[in-house]
Amino acid sequence: MQTIRMEEMTWPEIRAAVEGGFTTVIVGVGSTEQHGPHLPTMTDTRIGDELANRVARRVGHALQARTIPVGCSEHHLVFGGTVSLRRETLKAILRDYVDSLVRCGFTRIVLLPSHGGNFATVQEVIDEAPTTHPGVVVTGYADLLGFGAFSEETSARFGISAGASGGHAGENETSMMLALEPRLVRRDRFAAGYVGPLGAEQVKTIFEHGMTALTANGVLGDPADADGDKGETYLELFAEFLAARLADVPRGSSQPG
Repeated sequence: MQTIRMEEMTWPEIRAAVEGGFTTVIVGVGSTEQHGPHLPTMTDTRIGDELANRVARRVGHALQARTIPVGCSEHHLVFGGTVSLRRETLKAILRDYVDSLVRCGFTRIVLLPSHGGNFATVQEVIDEAPTTHPGVVVTGYADLLGFGAFSEETSARFGISAGASGGHAGENETSMMLALEPRLVRRDRFAAGYVGPLGAEQVKTIFEHGMTALTANGVLGDPADADGDKGETYLELFAEFLAARLADVPRGSSQPG
């Protein structure tokens, strides 16, 4: 098979793949939003699409559906270029995605959010799945704080502090974008943002009062030490982490790993 990306395949190829045992499908759930003065607004979608592809290859016998490029980004709207969906809108899109993929014959649907504002909505759809689609496994990884902690751990391997690694346009995300889309990273605009602790309290503040409650330039972290080689390592580690968490989910369960 030349590709596992469904948007690059014809319908007979997709049908043949499903009939041949490719009954798992991975769906990235990204966003279009500001990422500081140095990263493009497609950052979460680009990283999420790459992770979905790498996870699908690790899971095996899996295809990758088109990554959803817009998410719940209201807390970023004060910055230009952000496009946001209401939670009920994203939820409806996810439901329709799942409904469509079930009709395609997939029996295991994996939702992988790469933007913090999407995690809660993804979890709601996963929780509803046993009722809406009994017999189909709908799962994913929707632990926002766990995702953030793992991001900090990967940066720590290179001596990067948790504050600099950051949760948004910091060293970690910037390194991954340098690995994926170096021409779109504005190195001359690197600037630190909020570099303090980023736990449940700070996340709540951001969601309730917007990003400017913590950062004036839209950055959580410091991209100064970002590097493309590190970014490739981060992508591999994240893909391994997510694939391992999904492997922990029983095939008949709809609960996230």
